[in-house]
Amino acid sequence: MAVAELDLDGPDGEVLSLSPAPGGPPLGAGDIFALVRLRGRPAATVLGHVGTGEDPAEVLAAAFRARRNPPGAPPVPEAPAPEPPPDEPPVPEGPVPKPPVSDAHAAPPRATVVVATRERAGQLGRALDSLLAQDHPDFRVLVVDNAPVTTATHDLVASRYAGRVDYVREPRPGLAVAHNRGIVAADADSAVIAFTDDDVIADPHWLTALTAPFAADPGLGCTTGLILPARLATTAQILLESHGGFAKGFEPRLYDPASPPADEPLFPFTAGSFGSGANMAFRAEALRAVGDFDPATGTGTPARGGDDLYAFVRILAAGHRLRYTPEALVWHHHRETWQDLRNQAYGYGAGLTAYLTAILVRRPALLPALLARLPRGLAHARAITAHRPDGAHDPGRAEGDEPAPGAHGAQTHPWPRGLSRLERRGMLYGPLGYAKARVRVRRQARDQAYEAYERYDEPGGLARDDAHEARRPGHNRIRRGRP
Repeated sequence: MAVAELDLDGPDGEVLSLSPAPGGPPLGAGDIFALVRLRGRPAATVLGHVGTGEDPAEVLAAAFRARRNPPGAPPVPEAPAPEPPPDEPPVPEGPVPKPPVSDAHAAPPRATVVVATRERAGQLGRALDSLLAQDHPDFRVLVVDNAPVTTATHDLVASRYAGRVDYVREPRPGLAVAHNRGIVAADADSAVIAFTDDDVIADPHWLTALTAPFAADPGLGCTTGLILPARLATTAQILLESHGGFAKGFEPRLYDPASPPADEPLFPFTAGSFGSGANMAFRAEALRAVGDFDPATGTGTPARGGDDLYAFVRILAAGHRLRYTPEALVWHHHRETWQDLRNQAYGYGAGLTAYLTAILVRRPALLPALLARLPRGLAHARAITAHRPDGAHDPGRAEGDEPAPGAHGAQTHPWPRGLSRLERRGMLYGPLGYAKARVRVRRQARDQAYEAYERYDEPGGLARDDAHEARRPGHNRIRRGRP
């Protein structure tokens, strides 16, 4: 099915524009999955079927209005008329003092955008083009080439983006390791470090919307944003989106450890509800204070994932707030094949329990809180990985029909039994995968320290005593399990 974005002049207003999702083909007859904007603000997603000769914009607008005002439901009450303003006070004599500047309208802070990539130069170019088109006033784009086997990424950045995108190489594999390399290479005056993936297209307002909340809230440690599918061209892509995809809804939300949300009894351990790693930003000093990302988590390691979830919980456990803002939008290119989806299902399960293991290993003080939530947590894990037969959400739909994306998080859409089993197997494997990853991280750190020692001891290098001192911090990090 096609993917589009529809902009309306208010909930019941006229159509302002309709266009394909960025880079998508022209719209025509058939099924269309659309992001609905209200004067530019993301508000909902709808699914409409456009017949031959029908206007796609009107079909989708009607679908959105029908969702807001379903047949038989009481009409949505109109907003009350505003009360008349009180009499204005007399204007004082002399110069009128200027009102204080609101933090909400403060300029977004300087940011570094880190894009970790590995051997996907074609997709990376598409992502970088969208990042360079951001309306943020002050930012830098940094590509981290993770364990490359060719020079394709370096050549792309050096030729097409010279002077506009910076490049660093991280030889050790793993998404968290690559992100940590980006943190080290980020500008010292970047108050915020944002992260996205090489398979997204960022909305032009993405970075501004993602970073502006840091200027308004000094206690904010992290922000996340909306992730929607750029394509729904294969069954695997549609199944992933119908299972919930990466979106977390269209209502802004603030997660505050000082005031846990009443509707999140597992808070803060249901980190998957906070956002995803393809669309996140951190206050730089807060992220560094909690020790960056755990290098034994993330894709590219035996843990298979969980690096973003680990960081979210560590930020909240340190007392910082986390804000989800749907105005910070990226379009994500879901993997296309059935095997890709199988790998993702297993990886999601493994990453979930791997990150929980990482939290307990590196922050044992959270163990009592986790144990108290364990029974509900197991029930939650069973629910989110449950098999849902094809047609469960629509009894009138024939077996084998293409599943359709719907309300995110509803857990009422098809999820094949085989993918359910893979997620649960991944959950069982996660702690073991994390243990294997920690062993590998320690070995890599030790080898790196030895190589540094040998370089220092070469003719013309540092004296042996100085080299010994230079490598001592490396040994300390090895004992802590941090490279």
